[in-house]
Amino acid sequence: MTDLPDLSSETKAARSLLTAAAVRERSHQLLQAGLEGRLDHFTVDLGRLEPCAEEVVTTIRKAYPSLDIPFHARWRHFAAGGHERWDAVMHGAPWETAADMARSAFDLAIVSVLLDAGAGAQWRYEEGRTGETYIRSEGLAVASFDMFVSGAFSSRPEDPFRVDADVLMTLTPEDLASGFQVSGGNPLVGLEGRAALLNRLGRVVATNPDIFGQVDDPRPGGLFDVIAATSEDDEIKATSILEALLTHLGAIWPGRITLGGVDLGDTWRHPLVEASDVTKGLIPFHKLSQWLSYSLIEPLEWAGFTVIDVDGLTGLPEYRNGGLFLDTGVIALKDPADAARAHAVDSRLVVEWRALTVALLDRIAEPIRAKLGFAAGDFPLAKVLEGGTWATGRRLAKERRGDGSPPLSVISDGTVF
Repeated sequence: MTDLPDLSSETKAARSLLTAAAVRERSHQLLQAGLEGRLDHFTVDLGRLEPCAEEVVTTIRKAYPSLDIPFHARWRHFAAGGHERWDAVMHGAPWETAADMARSAFDLAIVSVLLDAGAGAQWRYEEGRTGETYIRSEGLAVASFDMFVSGAFSSRPEDPFRVDADVLMTLTPEDLASGFQVSGGNPLVGLEGRAALLNRLGRVVATNPDIFGQVDDPRPGGLFDVIAATSEDDEIKATSILEALLTHLGAIWPGRITLGGVDLGDTWRHPLVEASDVTKGLIPFHKLSQWLSYSLIEPLEWAGFTVIDVDGLTGLPEYRNGGLFLDTGVIALKDPADAARAHAVDSRLVVEWRALTVALLDRIAEPIRAKLGFAAGDFPLAKVLEGGTWATGRRLAKERRGDGSPPLSVISDGTVF
């Protein structure tokens, strides 16, 4: 009997970064560096955390007076304006089983989340059925929802509520511009990057039918069957959702850092990140993948599974949560002039901002729970985010800057924020 060859130590180390635990541990390293005054760009004042938590509680009590808060997920945006769009689809679709429905919900959530990078301040989407106009995340959600229900991603005219790999592979920026009402007077940031991301998604799905085509033609929703197979007694760990996404969709991200043959996706460099192996100096965030993980919890529950350990995922390092901490003074720029500059997503400043955001979301969850009278088990981070930090970051941005823009400007290619 011969032993199977071990993965190289470099590959093993690289895969250790494809976890929420690595995001959390390394973000807290940079928070500690901030508390010790060792970051290049930010100072940290934990004394401002209580007033910041008060702002969040004010938002929660206004938006959810009953304190019955759903998880932070893309499904909230599909209900923008109080219109339960997905419920209407669920009642009219010809699915035969709960698994069929879940694959369709996965299709929609995956494509919509991948399109959910910052839209820019100018872009608008007018919804035909309601005549209402939406911007930013809600606008991107409603636009992608409309494309989905119109069959724009399906290769089967008789079954519009699906996303097929062959359609994704041939999707053009012009197709996306048409669906998203983009014009010279209505520009969408990162249009080409978004289309290219969906093209790569299509190629990955098409070339891995053993993963994405177990019971159907290859489609992103085939991941439902992969994740369902990890269940024990109909329970699925939230971190198992993320690990499946990072394992099977890692190749869709633009080429950034690879290690041991592993594409590390939303992972960046910072010299203060310590590790005992070749991952020293690397910090992962996996923002869109975690946003997607949160957004796949409900489809799994609709299909009869119980998702556990939701707090194994981290808060999302994006500009609303990050803006919350800047606008409330929990963190501050060492050089105030940086607020007037645009910063590359791989810059040390942006990496520090995102790491501080993740770690401080962990820190602020407890005072928010205490003020509302909840134990951690009854008020997971996914509710803190939804209730919550994201909405408060948006509210404060609007109060402080008329256009609602974040306090820092990040140059995005449409695949990070």
